[in-house]
Formats: sequence, structure tokens, C-alpha cells
Amino acid sequence: MLSNLDALMHGFSVALTAHHLMLMMAGVLLGVLVGVLPGLGAPNGVTLLLPLTFTMDPVSAIILLTSLYWGALFGGSTTSILFNIPGEPSSVATTFDGYPMARQGRASEALTLAFLSAGIGAMVGIVVITLLSSAVASFALRFGPPEYFAVYFLAFASFIAFGGGAPLKTIVSLGLGFGFGMMGMDTVSGSMRLTFDIPELIRGISFLVVVIGLFGLGELLLTIEEGPEFKGANGRLDPRAMLRALVSLPRYWVAVLRGSAVGVWMGITPGGPTAASFMSYGLARRMSRNGARFGQGEPEGVIAPETADHSAGTSAMLPMLALGIPGSATSAVMLGGLMIWGLNPGPMLFTEQRDFVWGMIASMYLGNVIGVVLALATVPLFAAMLSVSFSVIGPIIVTVCLVGAYTVAGAPFDLWLALVFGAAGFLMKKLDYPLAPLVLAMVIGDKAEDAFRQSMLLSNGSLGVLWSNPLVGTLSTLAVLFLLWPVMAALLGRHRTSRAMKLAQAENRA
Repeated sequence: MLSNLDALMHGFSVALTAHHLMLMMAGVLLGVLVGVLPGLGAPNGVTLLLPLTFTMDPVSAIILLTSLYWGALFGGSTTSILFNIPGEPSSVATTFDGYPMARQGRASEALTLAFLSAGIGAMVGIVVITLLSSAVASFALRFGPPEYFAVYFLAFASFIAFGGGAPLKTIVSLGLGFGFGMMGMDTVSGSMRLTFDIPELIRGISFLVVVIGLFGLGELLLTIEEGPEFKGANGRLDPRAMLRALVSLPRYWVAVLRGSAVGVWMGITPGGPTAASFMSYGLARRMSRNGARFGQGEPEGVIAPETADHSAGTSAMLPMLALGIPGSATSAVMLGGLMIWGLNPGPMLFTEQRDFVWGMIASMYLGNVIGVVLALATVPLFAAMLSVSFSVIGPIIVTVCLVGAYTVAGAPFDLWLALVFGAAGFLMKKLDYPLAPLVLAMVIGDKAEDAFRQSMLLSNGSLGVLWSNPLVGTLSTLAVLFLLWPVMAALLGRHRTSRAMKLAQAENRA
């Protein structure tokens, strides 16, 4: 515990420089812009900015990207409340009560509650990272190839069990991610895989191009189809209403604690911010004394999803740093960034790159405080920006996406790939196929494959190596249980339904 606090103080000495503070402010402002513009979003915003960080040192680069992430989460809340347009998928639940509050003339109250509860949730997530990071890293030092494969297997299985989407669709999404990640040269045998005699595919498909297409162009196509109408509530802030909201926040301490706990859990597991916000909203509606007023402008309906959203967003950094397993789509993109910068996520990162890890953690405290202040200050500006016709904003988003795709490798073929994946992202969203498992499989699929191959070499091809000691056996058993969880849940639900019908028939006979 004390060693973590000492390391955090060292991290503040790294992060508290004029250069890094400027990067935090720039990142948060860019993130808020990304969050308020439908069609972008945090994963795509981080992806577009990633090529610009190649010439930066890793500490500055990660501070800029994480600050953009926090800003995007705040920006998504702004449009959800003022315009009923969630700029981020994780902000959808905020629209249920945030927009009704704004329509009732309580926009200042809703925005203040949203940003303050989001800031508290983010701080809870960062404290968890601060306290647990060294323990998780030390625990991970016991890992060999079988343990690493078991962890990857557990991550994939967790998406199937708790990802929030239909299990079969999640499996399809994972399979597509594995397939796209395998294209190109096999690093072990040197043979070509899934290139279909297309020379451009020999170098493989960059996950950056895939993310730009799926999250950027795909979301834009969805927005165009739905016919965006930027008509919302007044974005002017009332200081007295903000003060009243600040004073009333302690009354909802149960919702804040529950939302933070849900967010931390969903961030560390692969549930992610979107699932966390919906789960927290559902729990609040079920357990609150004012549950009947949810959907009509209930403040607790804003606090619950916002707290969980930001708590999950920050907590997702822990498994990404300590285990190399991202807990959200955005952290999956950041994981790819670490590899591009020459850093290997995992337990050794905490000892070999102390400045990077603890500088990033310290910047998360500062970045979220800056995020709350700047989000409140820029609400009128972005409210005015959203009054601009989508015919102006849309082409700007397309241009940014295509420039980002071309910047990755300077290859015109990547532009066509971005367009193809944009259409694929549109279809997947329309058909309710989750995108995060696909990105996860592309980012760590090769690592899982390498760990499995090494495990098979160690055991002469025996799967028993995955149960060769208590640690790997526990992880593998949990993964299998998570993989089978949807089947078990369906059978249990069918059993309960059958039992209830039998009881009802017995009562009718009586």
C-alpha cells in the first residue's frame, strides 16, 4: 500500500509539468469535441489521434490519449442531456432522464449532477487502480504461457457471458476478429494466411483501419439513416441551479456508491462502460424509492449511469496495463498504441517502465478534474456547435476518418478497407452484433495464439497443461464456466418457467 502511494507521488512528479498539463487540457477539449459529435466516439477519437503520437515519448502520448478518453465520456453526456443524442454509446442510458430534465428547464441541474457524479465515479476507479495495480502486477509475474492463454481465454469467455449482447453474435464477432487478425504472414511458420492472393493483405490488416471503419464511418452511416435532428434544450447554465444540484448530490450517495461498484467490476471485466451504465441504471430504477419516476426526469436516473460509465472507463485501464487485456473498446485501441510505442503490457511494465505507468495513473487524477471543469465551461459552446447542419459536420467526420486511415501506413488500399469496414460496422450495429469483441480479438488474438502454441509445445500437445496447477486450473475452469454460462442461464430460466406453470396448473385444479 505504502509502496503504491510512494509510486503515485513519483507519478505526480512526472505528470505535473507544464507540457503535460497542456496536453491534458488539449486532450480533454478534443475528447469533449469527439464526444459531442455523433459519428465519432472515444475509440475512434483515440484511433485518429494515435498516429500523431508516434513521434512523442510514451508518457506524453498516453497522457494525451487518456485525457481525450475522459473528455469524450463527458462530451457524450452533454449531447445526451441537451439534445437526446448520445455522443457515446455509454451515454445512451443518460438520455432516459437527462433529456426530460432538460426539457423541463432543468438542464443546468442535470449537467451538473452528471459531471459531478461522473467525476466521483472516475476517482473511485482511479483509486482502485492505485491500490490494486502493484498487487495485480505481482500476481501476474507467476504467469507462464498456459496461464496467459487461460487469461486470454477468460477474457473472450467473459465477453460471451457478460458482454450484454446475444452470446452467438458475440462469438461471431470474436471469430471475425480472429480471422482479420490472422491475415498476413504467420509469425511462427512464415507462411501466408487468408491473403486470398491479394498482395496488399500480406502485411495484414491494421486494427487502426478496422476501428476507424467500424466506429467512425459505421456510426456515421447509422446517424445518417436515422436522420439526425439537432434540436435540443437551451445550453445556457444557471449558476444557482448548479449550486442547488451540488448541494443535493449527497442525498444520492447510495446511487453513487452502487454505480461506482458496478463500474469498477464492469471495467475490470470486459463488460465496459456501456454495459456498466445500463446495469447501474437498471439497478437504480429497481432499488430506488423513486423508481416509478424514472424516465420522467429523475436526478438519480442521471447519477447512476454517469457514475458507472466513468468508473468503468477508468477501471478498464488496470487489466490493460497489468495483464495486457483491455476492459473496453477504447482501452483495446490504447493497448495497440502501447505495442506501437515498443511497450509490452504486463507485470514487467510496472518495473521496467515506472515513469510511464505511474505518470499515466497520476495524470488520470488530474485529467478527470480538468475534465469536469472544462466540460461545464464548454457546454454553451458545443450546444451552439450542434445547431450547425449535419450536412456540414458529416463531411468533416468522413474527411477526418479517411485521413486517419491513410496516415496509418500511407497505403491507398487502407482507404478501401476503411470504407468496407464502415459498411460492416453499419450492418453489425443494425443487426446488434457487438463491435468490442471484434476489436479485442484483433488486438490480442495473436498473443492468445502464441501462448496456446507455446503451451502445446510444453505439454507435447496435451490440453491437460491448462489444469496443471491451481492457478491455471482456476482460470481455465472459470473460462469454461463463463463460456457455458449462457446455456446454463437459458436452461435455468426454462426450468423456472416450467416450474411456475406447474404450480399455476396445480392451483387452478385446487
